[in-house]
Amino acid sequence: MLFSNILIYFVVIPLLMLGGFALCRGIKGVRAVAIIGSTALLALSAWVLADYIMLRQAGNTEEMLFTGSWTWFAPLNIHLAVGVDGVSIAMLILSSIIVFAGSFASWKIDNARHFFMWLLLLSTGVFGFFISVDLFTMFMFYEVALIPMYLLIGQWGTGRKEYSAMKLTLMLMGGSAFLMLSLIGIYYQAGLNSWNIIEIANHAHIDKGWQYFLFPMCFVGFGVLGAMFPFHTWSPDGHACAPTAVSMLHAGVLMKLGGYGCFRVAMYLMPEAANDLAWIFLILTGISVVYGAFSACVQTDLKYINAYSSVSHCGMVLFAILMINTTALTGAIMQMLSHGLMTALFFALIGMIYGRTHTRDIRLMGGLMKIMPFLGVGYVIAGMASLGLPGLSGFVAEMTIFVGSFEHADMFHRVFTIVACCSIVITAVYILRVVGKLLFGPVQDEHHLSLTDATWWERLSVVTLIVCVAGIGCFPEFFEWLIRFTFNPEIFHAIGM
Repeated sequence: MLFSNILIYFVVIPLLMLGGFALCRGIKGVRAVAIIGSTALLALSAWVLADYIMLRQAGNTEEMLFTGSWTWFAPLNIHLAVGVDGVSIAMLILSSIIVFAGSFASWKIDNARHFFMWLLLLSTGVFGFFISVDLFTMFMFYEVALIPMYLLIGQWGTGRKEYSAMKLTLMLMGGSAFLMLSLIGIYYQAGLNSWNIIEIANHAHIDKGWQYFLFPMCFVGFGVLGAMFPFHTWSPDGHACAPTAVSMLHAGVLMKLGGYGCFRVAMYLMPEAANDLAWIFLILTGISVVYGAFSACVQTDLKYINAYSSVSHCGMVLFAILMINTTALTGAIMQMLSHGLMTALFFALIGMIYGRTHTRDIRLMGGLMKIMPFLGVGYVIAGMASLGLPGLSGFVAEMTIFVGSFEHADMFHRVFTIVACCSIVITAVYILRVVGKLLFGPVQDEHHLSLTDATWWERLSVVTLIVCVAGIGCFPEFFEWLIRFTFNPEIFHAIGM
């Protein structure tokens, strides 16, 4: 039966929360539903993780666990097919943590009932995408996750919110068009009358000529959401204008759909084209890594700084995936986790600071460390994670990527690895510049002296994310084990893994 599968509840709980928000009329009821629902999602992801670990330790070697399949459109053999491996579970945990933290970060949002309804619809799409193993169903959830962004930014955003919302929607829908064409092509060329990713990977061989045609469309389709150069321009504007919780979910989770899709669909189902065409996209992602970091250096708006930083860090994810070896792929998944948590922390802190100072311009702020020390320390920790300080998640993820990338002995890969390494230095420049300007030095506005530090709900959101960032940095072996179990050498035999 449908509801006997535990994974279905990652979609059911957000839908129940939507119903709860529709019935609520007061702000206290809305907050109660948000906290109970987000806590339930966090507990569910912990439960699935614990069960997954026990099954693996008991000797279960199936590619996907907790699988289930239910037909919902028989003429095209489309199923609601679900299943998870280590990578999927890592993404579910990331998503549930950010939804939980975002609920507290949005404690004072205007028109909270409608805001949380759209935010939970976005979350439904995200969770559904990560548990799906049917290509068509995955694409459906992908679109469900994208559509609410227009309204969330256009209604609750700031600045040029209508322009940013429209730009984001048009560019992501353009990427979706390429993606849909590639998925239809994979379905027909596989010749199995199946949309199931595992069945296609194990029992079909897509003609190499068709792989050359479909792989670029698929990688670009997902790469647009992953902010790959030159399709990244929607991201900084979207981040800058979005409300705090939307920025957290947008950068922390939604952009991970791009990297996850490139890994799960493009590389997994078309390995020969991935091997032969990877160099083209390595150039583009290498540009993303360096360009995003340099662009962050010249920004003065806190959100734009973090947005361009996200372009750089998400470019690192796609860069590592294209290296096509186990070490680099492990680093790519760890980078998705690391960036998701630390950028959510950044955006949460920026929203809290903006809510007090009513400005995001670093030239108009200074000396905030002695005015709001908790938020200041949180920002420093987020910055240190971003520039790769040992003991935090950024160091583990980026070092794994660089080591894996340097395993290639040819000049091309090693040159681009060195170029990508240079982004660490650039990141240190803009992070230390912002920390010095924002938190130390003289106070720029005397009205800032009367500002208050973080409230209890803000502290809970920030501490949750900091603990997770430090947890990955201090205990990377667990996450490495969780991720590495996913890489089946039989699937990647065509590309030498």
